[in-house]
Amino acid sequence: MIETIAPVVNAVLQQGETAAAAPAIPASAAAALAVGLAALGSGYAERGIGAAAVGAVAEDDSMFGRGLILTVLPETLVILALVVVFVV
Repeated sequence: MIETIAPVVNAVLQQGETAAAAPAIPASAAAALAVGLAALGSGYAERGIGAAAVGAVAEDDSMFGRGLILTVLPETLVILALVVVFVV
């Protein structure tokens, strides 16, 4: 994964140094990358939280509300990323 992102990061860092640097990344591509990475991180977090919430609800039905809230909580990262994209 680092090998794929490293050229993009180098191009962005070198953009201000010389005019003949690598081509600029469009703002829409940067926004898509930001939202995509936020969604991947959120999905990774929800994977573990969801499994634990299902286990807790299987043992005690009163844990459903807490499990639902904790499962949805990481999704706010994606919503925040979308808000930032539209604001910027």
